[in-house]
Amino acid sequence: MLYLECSSGISGDMTVAALLDLGADAQVLERALASLPVDGFQIRISRVEKNGLDACDFHVLLDDEHEGHDHDMEYLHGNGPGHIEHHGPHGHHVHRGLSEIIKIIRQADMTERAKGLAERIFRILARAEAKAHGVPLEQVHFHEVGAVDSIVDILAAAVCLDDLDITEAVIPRLCEGTGTIRCQHGILPIPVPAVLRIAEEHGLPLTFTQVEGELVTPTGAAIAAAIRTEGNLPERSKVKKTGIGAGKRAYACPGVLRAMILEPEETQKTEKIETAQTGTDTVYKLEADMDDCTGERLGYAMERLFSAGAKDVHYTPVFMKKNRPAYQLNVICDGEALPRMEEIIFRETTTIGIRRMPVSRSVLSREVRELETPLGRAAVKICSGSAGRWIYPEYESIARLARQHGLPYGQVERQVVQEAVRQEGGGHEEKTPGRDRRF
Repeated sequence: MLYLECSSGISGDMTVAALLDLGADAQVLERALASLPVDGFQIRISRVEKNGLDACDFHVLLDDEHEGHDHDMEYLHGNGPGHIEHHGPHGHHVHRGLSEIIKIIRQADMTERAKGLAERIFRILARAEAKAHGVPLEQVHFHEVGAVDSIVDILAAAVCLDDLDITEAVIPRLCEGTGTIRCQHGILPIPVPAVLRIAEEHGLPLTFTQVEGELVTPTGAAIAAAIRTEGNLPERSKVKKTGIGAGKRAYACPGVLRAMILEPEETQKTEKIETAQTGTDTVYKLEADMDDCTGERLGYAMERLFSAGAKDVHYTPVFMKKNRPAYQLNVICDGEALPRMEEIIFRETTTIGIRRMPVSRSVLSREVRELETPLGRAAVKICSGSAGRWIYPEYESIARLARQHGLPYGQVERQVVQEAVRQEGGGHEEKTPGRDRRF
C-alpha cells in the first residue's frame, strides 16, 4: 500500500522522485526512457536539500529548443514581460495529441501494466482538457502533457509504480495554493481548469491553502486520480519505507512529496460492524453487459471495484444480441460509493451504459472478532438473528495460518472454528461451503 502525503501538492517530477526514493529501480527507469521515440531530453537523479530535508530529485534536462521559463517565478505567475508559453513544469511549446502520445507509450520498453497505467493517466488528462476547453476528445492537443518533460514524468511514474508493485494507493487530500499562473491561454486562476476537472470527475479532495502558487499540476492530479484506491489511512499500519521527492519551485511550503509503503495491521480488538438484530437497509446494484471485454480487463476491473469499497462484485455468463456470448457485471455498493463505482466501470471496461437500482436487503447482526488459537491469531465473523447464530471464518486469516504452518486450508479452518465455538460457549453453527453444521 502506497501513501502519498500531498501537503505541498503533487507534480509529476515530485512523484517520480518520491518513488525512486522508495526503492524503484533507476536502471529499469533509465532503460524505459531510453527506448522512447522522443528527442531533446536527458534525466538526472540526485540528492538535494529541501527545507532541511534530504530528498531525491528527478530532473528532466531539456535542450535549448525545448527549455522554457519555469525558473522565472515572476513570469510563471504573470508578473513579468515576454511572450506567453504553454503552462507546465517547464513551459515549452511542443503540441501532441492523445493518439500520438499513445503511440509513444506503446513503443516504449515497459511492461504491459506500466503501459496501461501511463495510458490511463493521459486519458484522464485528455478528458479534463476536453471539458475545460469545450472541444471533442479527439481534438485535444496537450500543452503541459504534450511537452517532452511531462511525457517523461508520466511514463517514469508509471514505470516506478509498476516496479514497486503498487496495487493500493491512499491519497487523503491534495493541498493546493492560490493566485494565478501564466499558460498558453493567458493568465489563469489557481487551481487551473484541468486540475479542477480531474478533481471533480475522480473525487479528489482539494485542501486550499494560503500558499501563493500552483501546488497541484495537471500531471500530478492525473497521476493521483489514476492510482488512488483509498481516501482514508488504515487505523494501524507499519511504515515499511519512506521516500521524499523534491519539487523545483520555491514556494512558502516545504516543496516535497512524501511517500510511504505501508503494511496495514490487523485490528487487535473486536470490530463491531452491526449490533442490531436482523434488519433491513438499502444498497445499490449496478449491472452492465459486455460482449467485447477481455478476461484480463474484467479481472482487473473487479480488483479495482473491491479496492474502492464495493460490497460484492461478480460476473454472470449471458448471451446478448446476435447470439454473442458475453458477461454481465454485477456490483453491490452503498449510495455514497456510486460515483466511484461507475467511474471505475466506465474506465476499466468496454461498457457504454450501467443500470442502477436501489435494492432493499435483510441483514444479520455481525461482528468480527480476533481470536487467539493454537495456530495463531485469526479473525472470525459472528452473525446472529432470529434464526440463530453462526460462525464464519475469515478467509485471509485462515490462508495466512495455512501458509505459515504448511497445513491444508480445510484443517486450519476446522481448528479455528472449533476454537471459536469453544470460546463462544457453543450454540453456534459454522457456515462454510458444503457445510451447515451446528456445534
